[in-house]
Amino acid sequence: MFDQLGPEAPTLCDGWTNRELAAHLFIRERRPLAAPGIMLEPLSQLVDRSMTAAQERYDFAELVNKLRGGAPVWSPFRHLDSQLNLLEYFVHHEDVRRAQPDWEPRELPAAEQDALWSRLAGMLRLKASKGPGGLILQRDDTGDVLRLRAGEPAITMVGPPSELVLYAYGRKAVARVDKHSELK
Repeated sequence: MFDQLGPEAPTLCDGWTNRELAAHLFIRERRPLAAPGIMLEPLSQLVDRSMTAAQERYDFAELVNKLRGGAPVWSPFRHLDSQLNLLEYFVHHEDVRRAQPDWEPRELPAAEQDALWSRLAGMLRLKASKGPGGLILQRDDTGDVLRLRAGEPAITMVGPPSELVLYAYGRKAVARVDKHSELK
């Protein structure tokens, strides 16, 4: 997707282009001293400087090729790839796709939907622990439920796991989910 659209294509990430998103993913996997700044605001300047340095050192095609090669052997992302990268790469792939005109949701095979669902519970409990009221995610194909946040009133978001992942990761404007005020 990066290659097809080029380095200057828009994404859904805070005004980033494809080039900046590729640099973000590069830093996440290859710059362990800067990567904490992705999650911790006080360290965000480390990420900004590292992203700028990566973009100055590598052209867009080189960054994309490095990402395709996976994390280096010494990176924790190499050994925990399926646990750490599935949701991140899915969400960012959709950030690129859905920033383009006339996008449509992809039809993912059941096995991919199941994999997204299985990762969603563990990765999002911390992200969704704050906020008013309860938040429940419900698969539209199996009816399986994941309570991300306790509280009343509770809302239930219903859809395929892929769309629920996007919703839970803050891509609410482009996530194709239905909102219900109580559990089905």
